[in-house]
Amino acid sequence: MGDILVREMTCDRLNFDTLRGVKMMDCRPARKFVLRIFSRLETPVSYTLRTAIGLALVVFAGAVTSKAQQPASDLVLHRTVTYADRQTYIEVPFDVGEGVTRITVSCSYTERDKHTVIDLGMFDGERFRGWSGGNKSTFTISETDATPSYLPGPVRPGRWKLILGVPNIEKDTRSEFTATIHFEYKGDVAAVSTFSQAPLRTGNAWYRGDLHMHDAHSDGSCMSRLGHKVPCPLYKTVEAAASRGLDFIAISDHNTTSHFNVMRELQPYFDNLLLMPGREITTFQGHANVFGTTAFIDFRLTSPNVPDIDTLLRNVKEAHGVFSINHPGLPSGAACMGCGWTAPDTNFSKVDAIEALNGDASEGPYSGIPYWQERLNKGFRITGIAGSDNHNADLPPQARSAVGHPTTVVYAPELSERAILEGIRAGHVFIDGEGTKDRLIEFTGRAGGRSASMGDVLQAGAGEKVQFAVKTVALAGAHIEVIQDGRLTDLSDVSPIKSADETREFTYQSDGAKHWIRVNVRSEAGALLILGNPVYLNY
Repeated sequence: MGDILVREMTCDRLNFDTLRGVKMMDCRPARKFVLRIFSRLETPVSYTLRTAIGLALVVFAGAVTSKAQQPASDLVLHRTVTYADRQTYIEVPFDVGEGVTRITVSCSYTERDKHTVIDLGMFDGERFRGWSGGNKSTFTISETDATPSYLPGPVRPGRWKLILGVPNIEKDTRSEFTATIHFEYKGDVAAVSTFSQAPLRTGNAWYRGDLHMHDAHSDGSCMSRLGHKVPCPLYKTVEAAASRGLDFIAISDHNTTSHFNVMRELQPYFDNLLLMPGREITTFQGHANVFGTTAFIDFRLTSPNVPDIDTLLRNVKEAHGVFSINHPGLPSGAACMGCGWTAPDTNFSKVDAIEALNGDASEGPYSGIPYWQERLNKGFRITGIAGSDNHNADLPPQARSAVGHPTTVVYAPELSERAILEGIRAGHVFIDGEGTKDRLIEFTGRAGGRSASMGDVLQAGAGEKVQFAVKTVALAGAHIEVIQDGRLTDLSDVSPIKSADETREFTYQSDGAKHWIRVNVRSEAGALLILGNPVYLNY
């Protein structure tokens, strides 16, 4: 006979804190009771429920079942393992409720120093989902991706089983095993990053990345070992990004989610390069990248499932994705179906970013800059970003559309998915057109004790003077140009930048109306080296 400890917790879900990148939960013990039951097991199992939301508690072999009123967000399982369990497999069942999209399991046990070994595996209600043995203490399973050793696939409601293998435990040893099971639901947001539990780096900095790349999971190709053109493995794209010193990348294969499982496998190895989930929503009326979610997003624009662009934008927002229109300046038609943006009645207030620079189309008839600036002139605060649109990871670094050429540079408090995406949403971004490792601008405005940087709003009344400053790093010999509402101005000194680290200032007198002002940096020959996002006046 054994005791089962059941503790229900009452939790109030608070809003996602976008600035800190965390979810906050307020949990309070609701009640505690002990069931004393007869069991065929020698040792009891203790279940602790947090955020009780309809999870049924099930103790081995159907010995007892107790249902809470609502499904649970977190479940903690306790099992005492003794010599009687040596070289056996213990099934630890738990119920998965409706609406769960991801299960994450974290395990620990005592008496390791006494040669106790407990291995891990998992079955769902229908099939084997994986076995990691003793090599992992934490794993995750979702429809799109899973920790290596485990299989991605549908997370169906019903009885799942955590499997404990006990190859060794000494006599007179009692090992306390604990498993914490965390459930995620549609619309949940990763607290830090999708594929990593902690920031890869901390501290305010400009982080460099590529937000548009393709590999074997869509139409990326490269040469095989024997010289044949083949679908290019995702690994090569990640390796190229790491070798070029990028801080983050988003793989954006067309419409699919199959690449997320490979990205999860690669992230622990590439622990200095943040891998963010992305995909290129590819429609007949335009292409757009979506960052920050692994959920399936129906791309069939104009079908009954997605009748209009507003439906697509709403679906992305419900998944907490960042929506960025790709290469809007490209033509659309038989030559390149859907490449330009032609979706009617697009609500640009729901668009987070526009790809101002795409691969080798930085300027000229296919540039995205005019399209982006037209939206700015209509009053929308939309971040200008860049992407290489790389389809061949073997392109040399200096080639246009090579991995990291051009580069999106984001100011963020840490190198995490949440921080990078919030930086993009906020417009704290500039574009390095040649994807260098060191070029930098900082553009700020000050008025009446108030200040703003790229992406921010600065209020300045009619007649009030605004002092702007442009800091440049590693841009000696180039020159600055100031753009106001899409037009080149003479506000700034256009003489060549003299030093590797230089700051120039200029004064602007506000008329009290809405305006946006941003800066470019061009080479002596006129090539666009840096594109900055605006400071918004009186928005």
